Amino acid sequence: MDFRLMGMDNTPIFHVLQHMMDSAGDESDKSVNAPSRNYVRDAKAMAATPVDVKEYPNSYVFVVDMPGLKSGDIKVQVEEENVLLISGERKREEEKEGAKYIRMERRVGKFMRKFTLPENANTDAISAVCQDGVLTVTVQKLPPPEPKKPKTIEVKVA
Repeated sequence: MDFRLMGMDNTPIFHVLQHMMDSAGDESDKSVNAPSRNYVRDAKAMAATPVDVKEYPNSYVFVVDMPGLKSGDIKVQVEEENVLLISGERKREEEKEGAKYIRMERRVGKFMRKFTLPENANTDAISAVCQDGVLTVTVQKLPPPEPKKPKTIEVKVA
């Protein structure tokens, strides 16, 4: 119903209702189209964690720089049977009395990377070693399946 046709467009209630209707449409559009807070956090964590991936004849190797992290700050997991997840958190150093940052460039916060492993990855044979600030995750390959030998069928006389 258009209240302007009824001559009510100059009343205060009309302006309040019009404002409510206009702003309600804008907010609903933002909430429907906006990515979730978790999605944004995970996307930032993944973008901030570069990884080198190498393939060897018997394994896949993932190399991640993790300067200043202890092994307890790093998680290596397998999800959904074939997704390798490397995650953790780099915490900010506690500020000491009388010290203040002039510049702060080292990354702090959560990090995460996910990799879908190939079919020949042996998820039961994964090792992870963190040495000198470099995490190396090794995923062994499954042995190739043996080729099927031809099966001989005996032909009988009828």
